[in-house]
Amino acid sequence: MARKIAAGNWKMNGTEAALAEVEALAGMIGTPDCEVLLCPPATLIDRMVARAEGSVVAVGAQACHPATSGAHTGDIAADMLADAGATQVILGHSERRADHGETDADVAAQAAAALTAGLTAIICVGETEAERDAEVTLNLVASQLAGSIPEGADPARLVVAYEPVWAIGTGRTPTLDQIAEVHTHIRAELTQRLGAAAIDIPLLYGGSVKPGNAAEIFAVNDVDGALVGGASLKAADFAGIVTALSAA
Repeated sequence: MARKIAAGNWKMNGTEAALAEVEALAGMIGTPDCEVLLCPPATLIDRMVARAEGSVVAVGAQACHPATSGAHTGDIAADMLADAGATQVILGHSERRADHGETDADVAAQAAAALTAGLTAIICVGETEAERDAEVTLNLVASQLAGSIPEGADPARLVVAYEPVWAIGTGRTPTLDQIAEVHTHIRAELTQRLGAAAIDIPLLYGGSVKPGNAAEIFAVNDVDGALVGGASLKAADFAGIVTALSAA
């Protein structure tokens, strides 16, 4: 069975004051039956690690450069993230693909660098509303997986997040049947490529996950957790999601 993960993506939000939410979250969730991860902006990683010390909250990052060092102004290498205390990194998020033109090949290179640095790679896939309407979701997701997972990747340090782009931050979510269809397809694609070890790769759902809908989403087959955006910024909201996953 894949391990359960509640991952929060703070995106471009948060300063020192926001770190109080980490301590509040730790106090609310105790020792849940799932992993808990927060991925703040890079400026907060080391300070969040310090605030989360002694709790179950792990700290990750939101992106990395494929190179280990060099003339890449404004970029951050995977080794630097690990040095700051991050244990995982989100890669291929739809906002990175759209805003920065990241391709599957870029994501694969970033993932290879992350794995070399000892990080777990959370690789994101998902379709736009137009692609959903064109009924190409399954083929698209399969193509993204094939192109974004590097050759020789260790399945034990891979996580895949399915995020329908049209559901991110919109309040809209796919039906439970639609989520199940895609997650089942992802598991099959991973198994075809990586063999029996693919059963242990956590599959997260991302897209307007809230305390009110988390339990029904976590009841879907092959949903092992969530990649949460806005609802991870407030301890009370994210704690509700963690509690729902712990009970699933």
